[in-house]
Amino acid sequence: MTHPSNQAVAQNVPLSVWRNPWHFMAFGFGSGTLPKAPGTWGSLVAIPFMPLWQALPGWGYWLMLGVTMLFGFWLCGKVADDLGVHDHEGIVWDEMVGMWITLWLVPHGWQWLLVGFLLFRFFDILKPWPIRWVDRHVHGGFGIMLDDVLAGVCAWLAMQVVVWGWHWV
Repeated sequence: MTHPSNQAVAQNVPLSVWRNPWHFMAFGFGSGTLPKAPGTWGSLVAIPFMPLWQALPGWGYWLMLGVTMLFGFWLCGKVADDLGVHDHEGIVWDEMVGMWITLWLVPHGWQWLLVGFLLFRFFDILKPWPIRWVDRHVHGGFGIMLDDVLAGVCAWLAMQVVVWGWHWV
C-alpha cells in the first residue's frame, strides 16, 4: 500500500515532466519530482555541473550565469503557464541557477560546495528582505527566478566573506 503523503506528491507531479523536455529541465532533470524538499534536491542537482562551470574562464562563467538566468525567466514562466500555476514547487531551475551564482569565484573543493549549498539553502528558505518581498509580489517566470537569483547573490556575498576569512586563518 502507498503512503497517503506519497500519493499526494505523486498526484502533484505532472506527467508532462517525463514527456516534455522543457518541463523536464524546469523540474531539475526530474529532481523536482522527489517527494520532500524539491528545492533542496534541485540545489543538489546543480552541484555536478560545477567542475564544468569552474573550468570556464571568469568571463565564461559570468556568461553562463547570464544565459541560464535569462533562459530561466522564459523556461520557468513557460512551464508554470503550461501547468496553470503561479510557481509549482517542483520547478527548481531557479534553485539550480541560484546555486551556480552562489558558487561563482569559489575555490575548488567539496568543502566549498558544501558551504555554498548550506548558505544558498539558508537564504532561499529564510527569504530575508528583499527576497521575501520579491517572492510574494513579482510573478511569472521573472518572479520565479528573481527570488532565487537574489538568494544566490546573498549566499555569494556570504561565501566571499567566508573565503576571505579562511585565507586570513
